[in-house]
Amino acid sequence: MGSFYILSAILLWSSLGVVVRLSGVPVHILIFYSAVVSVLVQGMILTKSQYRGLLRIDKRVLYLLVLGPLILINNFTFFYAYKNTTIANAILTHYIAPVVVAFLALVFLKEQPTKRVLFSIVIASVGLWVLLGVSPRDFLSCFKEPSRDMLGIMSGLFSGLAYAVIVVVTRVFAQNFNPLVMCFLQNVMISVILLPFVRVYPADALWSFLLVGVIHSTLAPILYFKGMSKVKANRAAILGYIEPVGAIIFGVIFFSEYPKIMSLIGGALIVFSGYITLREKNEG
Repeated sequence: MGSFYILSAILLWSSLGVVVRLSGVPVHILIFYSAVVSVLVQGMILTKSQYRGLLRIDKRVLYLLVLGPLILINNFTFFYAYKNTTIANAILTHYIAPVVVAFLALVFLKEQPTKRVLFSIVIASVGLWVLLGVSPRDFLSCFKEPSRDMLGIMSGLFSGLAYAVIVVVTRVFAQNFNPLVMCFLQNVMISVILLPFVRVYPADALWSFLLVGVIHSTLAPILYFKGMSKVKANRAAILGYIEPVGAIIFGVIFFSEYPKIMSLIGGALIVFSGYITLREKNEG
């Protein structure tokens, strides 16, 4: 069941690109006001009697505050990669994360990657290359000389490393904290960090703040944290490969951006890797 919670969260997150494009506001503005909305929604829930005892400020809870900066680093470096290199290069470098997670989980969580997990990583990685339609030669050519492409690629790699750390840290915290508390403190930190950089309130984008705040910054993280309490970090990272597939589907629905046949083949390989991962019986 934990894998399905994670898949649900990832599919919700895969629709974020549609909202970002339609909102027409800078990324940091969208992130800030969405985080504020989520803090208000989650705060109201936590004031109810059945949840009031969940938020206890002590040393253990303070450790959760590290999630906010980590997620901000991941988001900003990922979007910076989008702006400075091709979408294909940005996504390919970002999705180094499952490989890094396999190493970090082995070192810090003592999670031995199974043959099925390693096979899934290989299949999903091949599927991602095929889906994006970028040749290894074109990708490696960006490393030959310093350029805007190179900055974007390095930023994408950094976002992948940050995401890998988030997966491992979340796996640790999810064992001991309620998902709602984790989500609330994460968004409090994001709001505080971004506050000095926000000077405007674009009222015409209110719908996007409400949508992202409730769906992408509240419901999706709660589902993800709930799933992470039951699923190994390696499996969660592999399931993340579903996100670009979901993004393509939303692109078709909202912008009539129909994928090429190679994209469909790549997407099928990624979905197959997710199926292999879900078939593994031991989620612990």
